[in-house]
Amino acid sequence: MNNLDIDMKVKLIHGFSNKTRIKILESIKDQEKTVSQIVEEINGNQSNISQHLACLKGCGIIVGRNEGKYCYYSLRNQHIRNLLTMFDVALEDVQNDVACCEHHID
Repeated sequence: MNNLDIDMKVKLIHGFSNKTRIKILESIKDQEKTVSQIVEEINGNQSNISQHLACLKGCGIIVGRNEGKYCYYSLRNQHIRNLLTMFDVALEDVQNDVACCEHHID
């Protein structure tokens, strides 16, 4: 694998490397939602959520669909949904180790 491929993989993984972004992804995992719906569901503030949505969209993880004055966000495709599910499956095997990990999360 060349460095360009590695760099692209790191950028994709970065989209999943933030607590708020994971909350957003879980919120829209099964149904598209507006920014307001996401803000309410994850108890965030609109400015912060909008910034994270822009990051997720820029990384190609989510897509936005405009309808009237609203923009509906959803996961880009089934592969992204599968990745979120695989994180849950992988976590089942390593959750004790992860709980003991001393690295900080944001």
